[in-house]
Amino acid sequence: MTKEDLEFEEPEIIYIPDEEGNEEEFEVIMKFEVDGSDQKYMMVVPLSSENDEEDEVYAFRYEEEGDDLKLYTIEDEEEWSMVEETFNTLLGEMEEQD
Repeated sequence: MTKEDLEFEEPEIIYIPDEEGNEEEFEVIMKFEVDGSDQKYMMVVPLSSENDEEDEVYAFRYEEEGDDLKLYTIEDEEEWSMVEETFNTLLGEMEEQD
């Protein structure tokens, strides 16, 4: 087994219903907690995108209860700024490691 084999992880896929109730597939690209908060967040990207050039990243606050996953949209501007800043910091740290 090579080092590359150990680093490959199966992507985590979640299904999120749209406005019409159709479930869409999303890949979880990052989960994190914000310092000074007990809230958990995840960043996801759609698996089937009509425009592959422009991948949109969506952020949700989430709670896990057993096997149930509850997602909450982030509507508060202050909370969104905090999540975006944390995500960008973590992304920067990941890029530095490569």
